[in-house]
Amino acid sequence: MFTGLVSDVGTVVSVSGTGDLRRIAIRATYDPATIALGASIACSGPCLTAVAVEPVEGGCVFAVDAAAETLARTTVGRWAAGTRINLERSLKIGDELGGHLVTGHVDGVAEIVERERVTAGAWGPSERFSLRAPAALSRFIAEKGSVCLDGTSLTVNAVEGDVFSVLLIPHTLQVTTWGERREGDRLNLEVDLIARYAARLTEARAGS
Repeated sequence: MFTGLVSDVGTVVSVSGTGDLRRIAIRATYDPATIALGASIACSGPCLTAVAVEPVEGGCVFAVDAAAETLARTTVGRWAAGTRINLERSLKIGDELGGHLVTGHVDGVAEIVERERVTAGAWGPSERFSLRAPAALSRFIAEKGSVCLDGTSLTVNAVEGDVFSVLLIPHTLQVTTWGERREGDRLNLEVDLIARYAARLTEARAGS
């Protein structure tokens, strides 16, 4: 489990393999001694397993494998050397839950349809992003609810049909990949776990 609070921005060093299995090497500032083989790391949303790790100056390079399901449902298949990705280590018992419960199981891909500056203060501008969700997922997105986009826990500001908006404060824009995002970019979307189960229960009751 994760919280959607990004703890590092990593950079893809290399991608090898073709077809339904890719090995992706990612450079991060994490201490390599703290990453065990088999550890789960959220990489711009998807929960991926560390299959190798080696120390480098200033941190480490860890490798993950992405299989057919991940490549089909997420943006991972588009990653190449130089791609920057949001990283989060898995939640430990006793850790502060500052975002919302995130599984790392991406539901689909949303597309940015608009980016606009909202306010500009002493710490920089805030930005509003409007995104289009896949039709099958839009019913799980509610105003003031939570979504996870590229591994970032965000609050939904407004919803109109399959388009919803989120507000990014200057700090988030600076410490994640959101500052680089533009109209037309595609992001990994995980809908709120509670919303998904609530909808399933409602469907079950309606069908009984």
